[in-house]
Amino acid sequence: MPSWQKLLQNAITCPTELLELLHLPASLTEGAAPALAQFKLRVPRGFVAKMRKEDPHDPLLLQVLPLAKELNNPPGFITDPLQESKANPIPGLLHKYQSRVLLTVTSACAINCRYCFRRHFPYQDNNPGIKGWQQACEYIEKDPNINEVILSGGDPLLVNDDYLASLVARIEIIPHIKTLRIHSRMPIVLPERITNDLVSCLQQTRLNTVMVTHSNHPQECDVTLEAALMKLRQANVTLLNQSVLLKGINDSASVLAELSHTLFDMGVMPYYLHLLDKVAGSAHFDVPETTAQSILQTLQQQLPGYLVPKLVKEVAGEKSKVLVESEGQSRELTDRLT
Repeated sequence: MPSWQKLLQNAITCPTELLELLHLPASLTEGAAPALAQFKLRVPRGFVAKMRKEDPHDPLLLQVLPLAKELNNPPGFITDPLQESKANPIPGLLHKYQSRVLLTVTSACAINCRYCFRRHFPYQDNNPGIKGWQQACEYIEKDPNINEVILSGGDPLLVNDDYLASLVARIEIIPHIKTLRIHSRMPIVLPERITNDLVSCLQQTRLNTVMVTHSNHPQECDVTLEAALMKLRQANVTLLNQSVLLKGINDSASVLAELSHTLFDMGVMPYYLHLLDKVAGSAHFDVPETTAQSILQTLQQQLPGYLVPKLVKEVAGEKSKVLVESEGQSRELTDRLT
């Protein structure tokens, strides 16, 4: 079995090759060269194997295929929609919320999702390397209000196990840090990344460890993912999932309900359903908030409460995610207030 690094090196980076594998015409990416130049195609072959051949509307394909539509940027779609540059006090560290900080461990991802809100992020200024994390940890040590460190990126699981173990070891000696949270798409797109050494590292730390996976569609979930998640569960890692609501991909209550059930069967709890962050190049994925509210209301009718993800949006400058209520909840609150 090839290592996860070998599988990553063999990822598809050419749109023509991707379309040929799926028996689709090259014309699908006509006019997309400028979009590809701005944000490269990258998708592991194992993820491609989950796509339906001869289907230009496959929900996994649409997440990664560069399109000319990315060049259309209506008002409000900008390069830094969350104004993260204002919450970036030192290289590699974002401090948007009082009790937690986020470390951009790496700029790389195993897959380049076309809706990525950090597709324009200045990673060249935020990748200090293993020695540079000392400054970030000193910042955390000086603020006792911080009790959680979030590893993000890019994808933090793109670094090797030794690198990650060194960073975790440095973080866990800070006494007021209680929780380590890892946000990663790797279990979904390259489940081979969940190695025994990684699991051992997460099992041995004194920190409460949470992994937030990023699955948008039940078609992404298969037996290889289930095996990877089982390893993490056996190491007492709490598993949550967040999704992004994407037009033409998962903007359906039935799809999202199936995703919640599928993930729960694998030991993963639904966490967040994000409204799209309005980053330049992603407007064609946008779902109106009123539509999202209607979808949420249907989900609440179809699912037990614990399987309904929180519908949220991130607003630049706010001290937490902003909860978006269903239309029914909003009307009920209005009635009570009046």
